[in-house]
Amino acid sequence: MSLFSRAITSLRSEGPRQAASRVFNRLSIDLNTNKPGESLVHPDDAVAVDWTVPALFETDPPVPVTKNVKTAWIISPPGRTSGGHQNAFRFMDFLEKAGHSVTVYFYTTESKPIDLAAIRLMLQTTSAYPDLRGELRIYDQATGLDADTQAIFATGWETAYPAHRHPTNARRFYFTQDFEPAFYASGSDYVLAENTYRFGFHGISAGKWLSKKLTDDYGMPGDHYDYAVDKQHYSFTNTSRRGEVLFYARPPTSRRAFEFGRLVLTELHRLRPEITINMVGWDISPYWVPFPYVNHTALDISQLNEVYNRCAAGLILSLTNMSLLPMEVMSSGVVPVVNDGPNTREIFESPYMDYQPLSPGAMARRMIEIVDDGRQVEHAREMAESVARIDWADPGEMFIDAFDRAMAEGPSTMAR
Repeated sequence: MSLFSRAITSLRSEGPRQAASRVFNRLSIDLNTNKPGESLVHPDDAVAVDWTVPALFETDPPVPVTKNVKTAWIISPPGRTSGGHQNAFRFMDFLEKAGHSVTVYFYTTESKPIDLAAIRLMLQTTSAYPDLRGELRIYDQATGLDADTQAIFATGWETAYPAHRHPTNARRFYFTQDFEPAFYASGSDYVLAENTYRFGFHGISAGKWLSKKLTDDYGMPGDHYDYAVDKQHYSFTNTSRRGEVLFYARPPTSRRAFEFGRLVLTELHRLRPEITINMVGWDISPYWVPFPYVNHTALDISQLNEVYNRCAAGLILSLTNMSLLPMEVMSSGVVPVVNDGPNTREIFESPYMDYQPLSPGAMARRMIEIVDDGRQVEHAREMAESVARIDWADPGEMFIDAFDRAMAEGPSTMAR
């Protein structure tokens, strides 16, 4: 099917709002994906940062301050279904609620202009993003950040370069959500991403595994916050037996192992062709898939719970830092089948997380066993109850505490 034909089909089946949202999401992914010969960081930013020479913010730390801190966050343009952006904005909101100010700077190397009006509209109409009071700006290399900024947060690895280049001694933070060098094969971008962990920033990381890795491997000081569940959007509503499964499928995101998951589900369908397979996370129609499936595309967060509550098992693959999805589907009564490894086991300890070796056959058989489980309903209810008490307010407090201590005393010595 041609691109034009798919667009017409999408418009007819989904309506103009959903179709337009999908286009915006594709464009935002494109803005954050480097093309052959290009990089996510501006060349002059990469050259200007010499991390082998101590920077001003290291040799002349700022005066301690914990009240009404003026913060700047440098981040790539957000997408409607970008979990990493949603999470970053969640913690910006925690900062504002703690009495600090936030200014967001969108950074990109793309020649396409950033449409601030479109971003504002997306943020306002997507329930996954909080309503920030702070200003949204396009990062300009010529003007940089406000001179009176007191704390600077880098997010994606490419944003660490403009954060480092700011000419004052404002405290530097690194809001790390994944081990980003692993997004690339060994090469230039791997090295440029890896070097950012040597910049002398104070890391605040998603989960213990990532924080420990960055400290052990690169000496980067920092803290972590635990994972939690957005109970406003995820809950256990279907108390009947379930005969469907889901796969978090994002082909553009290699660390989510779409091709490997396709192997798992091909075997599952061969063994049990009557089981309905739901694809969530991306529009799968352009990709070859050798079995029937329901293509939910990139749904708004408000639409996910209904799909999750139809499923007994969910295949969620994370080859770097684990995503929030396993806990979110657990809240909806779905057993998360995840790849076994320290990057998944060290994030969230729960007997309901189903760790499996990276074998397509083993994972397929395990998903079938979950569907056939005689205690499926009871198990789902117990699992949902086990995460019902986990709220984002607790990680928010961990984050604010780490921020306040770093602003008052320098790098934290908190146990990791």
